[in-house]
Amino acid sequence: MTEDDIFRTTTQYRLWSYTQESLGALRISTNSRAASRVRDALRRVGSHEEHGDAASTSQVNCLTVEEEQKLVGFYCVKAMEFADFCEFPTNVKATAVQYLKRFYLSNSPMTYHPKQMMPSALFLSTKTENHYISLKNFVAKLPKTTAEDVVAPEFLLTQALRFTFDVRHPQRGLEGGFMELLAISTGTHLPPPGSQASSKSLQQDLLQLAPLENTMPKTKSPADLKTRIQIAHGKAKETLKTSALLTDAYFIYTPSQLWLSAFMKADEALAKFYLETKFSGPEGVPSGLLSTLQECIALLAESPSVKPGDVEIKELTRIDKKLYKCRNPEKMDLVGINKAQKRDGQTKDEATLDEKALKKRKLGHTLRESDDMFGPTIPS
Repeated sequence: MTEDDIFRTTTQYRLWSYTQESLGALRISTNSRAASRVRDALRRVGSHEEHGDAASTSQVNCLTVEEEQKLVGFYCVKAMEFADFCEFPTNVKATAVQYLKRFYLSNSPMTYHPKQMMPSALFLSTKTENHYISLKNFVAKLPKTTAEDVVAPEFLLTQALRFTFDVRHPQRGLEGGFMELLAISTGTHLPPPGSQASSKSLQQDLLQLAPLENTMPKTKSPADLKTRIQIAHGKAKETLKTSALLTDAYFIYTPSQLWLSAFMKADEALAKFYLETKFSGPEGVPSGLLSTLQECIALLAESPSVKPGDVEIKELTRIDKKLYKCRNPEKMDLVGINKAQKRDGQTKDEATLDEKALKKRKLGHTLRESDDMFGPTIPS
């Protein structure tokens, strides 16, 4: 069973894999539904106010899909920055970003502001990725944030995630490919069964690779090869930590395709050599695979910057001001909503407990009466 076969059994493949077209259609649908609910909520609120103008709610200028994506992307960057500040490992940071992006496939920033959801997504990722930090210590690192602010949106988040918390990242595949190439460079790599190449012949082929865009001399020794492989590995790793997270790459491509694309973006000749060792038959590397990797590279190149410039900040400020006027007023206070839901749940639980306690007392009374050797008193 190959890595791709294993991936196809995961919830990430079954529930969170899309084409670019289906992803775009889903976001349009979510935006349209949220805009309609915002207008309905504003109409309900306006009808209870003395000077509320219900007719004007139909003219509310809601966010577009593109504006929503820019805002969500900005808070994904903020999640990454906060994860780095807390010194969380890469898998925690990457999982938190994917939780946010998955959440906003079925929800809109007009309903739930990303500023409210971001801390909850990051805290949830520390739990699902087995990186323990207490809620008290987590909140202490966030200014003007309480424990309730972090916990209140958690059930909403897990619902939107469809209670599937596993995220398959491409970093593990990259590390495996890196180790294989290092073994080839030293002549210690064992070719796969059926391959006619030997460890030494693979090493010699690797030594003959063309230099990377004439930026470094031709490799002449295993030490030169090691340096080149390490440089490509470092660049690919950085791409997976930034561009892969901030684009839709996780929704469209498999982890194997992602790390190979990042590696090919760093050193195309080295990546193609690696692929040729895996497809040693007369057909060579499938053209369909190469075209898929090139498409993925193009998507990674479109990634927004992890450090927004002045123009981007100005645009985000405009979007946030626009959002202030088109937020759903019934969904703003997530802490209050969470408390109300808990109160309702406790009321129902208490009623159930009272009924159970009454039945238990009746049963105990009956059992005490039955303890008599001759049984309970016969009524006259």
